[in-house]
Amino acid sequence: MACLLQSLPQIQFPATTSRRTLRNSAPVDRSAGVSCGKRTLQVTSDRNEDDYHATLRALNSRGRTPRKSLGQHYMLNSSINEELAAAADVKVGDFVLEIGPGTGSLTNVLLNAGATVLAIEKDPHMAAVVKERFASVNQLKVLQEDFMKCHLRSHMTSMLEKGNLLDAKTACAKVVSNIPFNISTDIVKQLLPMGDIFSEAVLLLQDETALRWVESSLRSSEYRPINIFINFYSDPEYIFKVPRTNFFPQPNVDAAVVRFKLKQAVDYPSVASAKSFFSMVNSAFNGKRKMLRRSLQHICTSAEIEVALGNIGLPATSRPEELTLDDFVRLHNLIWEV
Repeated sequence: MACLLQSLPQIQFPATTSRRTLRNSAPVDRSAGVSCGKRTLQVTSDRNEDDYHATLRALNSRGRTPRKSLGQHYMLNSSINEELAAAADVKVGDFVLEIGPGTGSLTNVLLNAGATVLAIEKDPHMAAVVKERFASVNQLKVLQEDFMKCHLRSHMTSMLEKGNLLDAKTACAKVVSNIPFNISTDIVKQLLPMGDIFSEAVLLLQDETALRWVESSLRSSEYRPINIFINFYSDPEYIFKVPRTNFFPQPNVDAAVVRFKLKQAVDYPSVASAKSFFSMVNSAFNGKRKMLRRSLQHICTSAEIEVALGNIGLPATSRPEELTLDDFVRLHNLIWEV
């Protein structure tokens, strides 16, 4: 197989000065993919050419090319990896889950910060690369597994037991990852309800997805059940945008870093049943253009739904995109009583 270092085109590295700027809010420019909701942390930094060559050397050592089916886009900018770790305030003694370590560039930053890392990698070749790279490091455990099928709670419990932190009253682990864009929703749905294990999750997502999850407002076409789910289990925050030129291969979209502060169970909205609550929310949005009195009539009668809406101060003609998380919680609890 031809050497990747010879066959792949060089990436142009813009001559910019490393800087972090925190500026006041301005209107959200969704066409540019920039979040300016409250405060926006924007990062621009020098492209480190060593990261580019190191990534290609790691791939070449196994005769690999990035696999589209696995959503593999490798980070070429070590400054971005450092910002990811900084966003989670990774420090000595922390336990960190990394999903899809790839060539180990982010793993290296996490370990250098003093964390103990559990890295879960589906691609057996890349798992071997990371194991080989950090063979002499005791603070890293690499599992060659499909994250969506692994027993995450069991793995984390085992890891925390070794650190004598399992009985801690508050969550003591963190998630810091550059995750595949194509399964980001599935990953978030698995992670966010684990507030008893993780205190926060800092994830590199597709920018459009990040904006939709964090910035979407009522009565917008972007307001969906995932927004209700995310705010039920966490407090999300858009941190900064990452241009697509920082990845190999370069994706067709920009990325962004989002920090999810996970809630403890005692801080979840009070619902009689989380399962029935999200079932109701999903049903409501399945008929998004329909009024709730129609989309939820398989749960109870239209008249009962109208009464419940009236009792929480909403018109009988309400549609799902007009309800906040709190509105859905109160509506569910009233319907549950019926």
